[in-house]
Amino acid sequence: MTATAARPAAGATREAVGVRRPVRGRTLGVTGFFVLLGLGLVLAILVSAGSGQLPIPADEVAGSVLHRIGIDWLPVPTHPRGDDTLWTVRFPRVAMAALVGAALAVAGALMQGVFGNPLAEPSIVGVSSGAAVAAATVIVFGLTFAGDWTVAVAAFAGGLATTLLVYFLARSGGRTEVVTLVLTGIAVNAVAGALLALLMFLGDTQAREQIVFWQLGSLNGSRWPYVAVVAPFAVVGIVLALASARSLDLLALGERPARHLGVHVEKLRIGLIVVVALLTAAAVSFCGIVAFVGLVVPHLVRMVTGPGHRLVIPACLLAGSLVIVVADLCARTLVAYADLPLGMLTSLVGGPFFFWLLWRTRRTAGGWS
Repeated sequence: MTATAARPAAGATREAVGVRRPVRGRTLGVTGFFVLLGLGLVLAILVSAGSGQLPIPADEVAGSVLHRIGIDWLPVPTHPRGDDTLWTVRFPRVAMAALVGAALAVAGALMQGVFGNPLAEPSIVGVSSGAAVAAATVIVFGLTFAGDWTVAVAAFAGGLATTLLVYFLARSGGRTEVVTLVLTGIAVNAVAGALLALLMFLGDTQAREQIVFWQLGSLNGSRWPYVAVVAPFAVVGIVLALASARSLDLLALGERPARHLGVHVEKLRIGLIVVVALLTAAAVSFCGIVAFVGLVVPHLVRMVTGPGHRLVIPACLLAGSLVIVVADLCARTLVAYADLPLGMLTSLVGGPFFFWLLWRTRRTAGGWS
């Protein structure tokens, strides 16, 4: 009788966390969604790499890539400087855009899973504001402890340090309540905003312009050495996120049921917050603050894949990369001979989406938890 009674409970658990056996139509729909994301990302990369003051057709962009691996199926760029432009300027920028988008979107999915709230995003735990303060500090005081990498190194360290500070300030009695963590993050973000304003007041005109430009976000100046620094952190963070997918699904049942099912909630929470900080700090260290990606992309992905994180996280990886590659293409091409701030474009889209999300949440549930 005990075994018989246990079976429905197990089935209920699978349904509650969104991992019940899918029907054939839904499986095909999710598969098609992944195929669409993959094809869209490849197309966006080809178009983005070929767009600019020196236009290069998409087939020649693909031909250049294939030629580098010894396959001569497509024509290579006919312009004498076309190949150099692709590999020196555009491919590094596109690669950085894909990495930043993937890192921010996966970090957003983790935050929403940890908090159990679709309104959560990485900036809640102070990583972006901490990175901004650290970057502004080295800009204002002219610090050069890491040469040309000083601002990026300071931003990365500041983001990680601020996140850990928020966590330990919110921790009490060996546990960390979600509400306390959110409120602590709000307080730390407010202090960071005040420090950032003070640094802008202390800095000269050139320093203020650098700080504002960094806050608005841009991929201008991306190079292969920068990509080589960001890529390992992004890959490690995404692998850890994928490894935690099942635990996040169990956490969706609530802390007490998750503990009964073998999840160490506190270890999972701090581990994932560190992963979020790692992903976000790596993303913003070279390109500045890019807002709303971690909020918008995971929410849209869940509308298609459902709540199961085994699908949500890889879909966010592809969708986040696609969003930032397209956004950066718009930043470079919407205004002739100008490079619009990337963060401005994502905020123009993400802001209205956030209002829509608030309206939808209040209409369907009367609020949010």
